[in-house]
Amino acid sequence: MRQMSLGNLKKVCGGELFLPDPGTDGGRIIADRLSVTEETQITCAVLDSRLIEPGGLFFAVKGERTDGHQFILSVFEKEASCVVTEKTPQEVEEEYGTPSSRWGAYLLVEDSLLALKQAAEFYRRALHIPVVGITGSVGKTSTKEFVAAVLSEKYKVLKTEGNYNNEIGLPLTLLRIRDYHEAAVVEMGISDFGEMSRLGRIARPDICVITNIGQCHLENLKSRDGILRAKTEIFEYLSPEGKVCLNGDDDKLSAITQVKGRIRPRFFGIGAGTEPRKEVYLSDVVSKGLLGSDGILHMRTRDAEGEDAVPVHVALSGEDLPGEQESAVFVHIPLPGEHMVRNAAAAACVGGCLALAPEQIAEGLAKVLPLGGRGSLIPLPCGTLIDDCYNANPISVKASIDLLATVDTFKTAILGDMLELGEHSGEMHRDVGKYAAQTGLDEIICIGENAKQIYEGAAAEETPNGKRSYYPTKQAFLRKLSETPGLVQRAKENTILVKASHGMGFAEIVDALRAD
Repeated sequence: MRQMSLGNLKKVCGGELFLPDPGTDGGRIIADRLSVTEETQITCAVLDSRLIEPGGLFFAVKGERTDGHQFILSVFEKEASCVVTEKTPQEVEEEYGTPSSRWGAYLLVEDSLLALKQAAEFYRRALHIPVVGITGSVGKTSTKEFVAAVLSEKYKVLKTEGNYNNEIGLPLTLLRIRDYHEAAVVEMGISDFGEMSRLGRIARPDICVITNIGQCHLENLKSRDGILRAKTEIFEYLSPEGKVCLNGDDDKLSAITQVKGRIRPRFFGIGAGTEPRKEVYLSDVVSKGLLGSDGILHMRTRDAEGEDAVPVHVALSGEDLPGEQESAVFVHIPLPGEHMVRNAAAAACVGGCLALAPEQIAEGLAKVLPLGGRGSLIPLPCGTLIDDCYNANPISVKASIDLLATVDTFKTAILGDMLELGEHSGEMHRDVGKYAAQTGLDEIICIGENAKQIYEGAAAEETPNGKRSYYPTKQAFLRKLSETPGLVQRAKENTILVKASHGMGFAEIVDALRAD
């Protein structure tokens, strides 16, 4: 990790750096592999001691369930070069009984998590590759997968793994970037004001993507305008020559005309549109059900040599530039649903910003794979299970219901609580239930305290053939499922959607249905 020497770490994070005497036990642990000095470059940075590599840096953090300080000796035994710690060797020895004499180099700080952020911010400033920052209410992770797949057609790409999109995960992701990477795609998730500014300060994106402004985290952000304000904090740390890709089909985002007073956003979406005029859009979209969608990808370029060659004052004038062209190419989007088409358009917009040809973009889009819990398809003896239980809000639940409605089998939706919706939560849950019933689903199973409102909304709709049921808890449903073989999978061919907020733990329901 170029520039990440122990000396630089000390300067960035403050604190006091202690280097082991090679004649001590702690010094001998790693003396055969490297001599630890202030010039020593670290090989990796981790919070999980199990992930340490020889020459790596371990941040010892006291969490809710475990204290990383108790694993310090184990990382030195695995030849870590240094540990960032809030406790002295003597304090750790008193608390956990691990001998202080076995320590190697360590940086003593007041706050290990703050040190992690400081280290990542410093490291990011030393990088010379484009960083794409993706945020939005819905679709961040899927869009990140699309963007990474597209850029991988031309560049060696590092992307956010799992749910590493917060003030801990983002720094760890950036510290995974190595000299061979040519681009990074990072997901940035928030739930309150100020968080995006802190994430932006660390990531300093060159390209900002906002997928949409929905109804997430309303407990803190209160309204869609509040969500817009919180999400657009990302612009504060956009690089001077940065680009902005916005969903032109979103009423809040489409109203943004300039960023930082001089950057004109690029808009993406479905259909050409007129206000705003979209640089990237898909037309002639044909749903293939659970197999995804086909369509024509249109990409408008403002100049044959790319916008970067265009003077800034001309680019901001709003006038069509000489030599403006539009290319069109057939694309297959392997993930189902209209929302995935829009996510693919976002990825194409980023690809255009980084000089990928439309044909390269189409190749990348076709290679995207579903992630567990985010619309992945699982074959069952009776049909197909749509595992979409990673997260939920009114927009994403309705999108999943729309997808379920496209299949020509028996259709079952298992819906749980949507969390953090604020004071209008009951109304939003009832609206989802009403929508599910109106869509013509054959069965709606509602689980959870808030999901009772989904059930009531669905039951209030008069539909000729529709089964509605409610379980107050996940455990109550699982008991009923175990006691009643074929409770859900009784139809000859059934497509089952499982959708709820991550905090509901519906992955357990997915596992139970697979075993049923």
